[in-house]
Amino acid sequence: MGCNCGGGARRTVTVYQLTMPNGSARQYHTRQEADAANARAGGTGTVTVVTSPSG
Repeated sequence: MGCNCGGGARRTVTVYQLTMPNGSARQYHTRQEADAANARAGGTGTVTVVTSPSG
């Protein structure tokens, strides 16, 4: 019997990526987490939104 996984539209996953001037990057689930991490690191990073389809 086949899988009944909902069959609806695919959801989009959004993460917030903090990129530091030295090229290192970390991803966070919320903008607030990314902004807080940036503040702890001196506020020199850049937060960007990264989206991708889940599944």
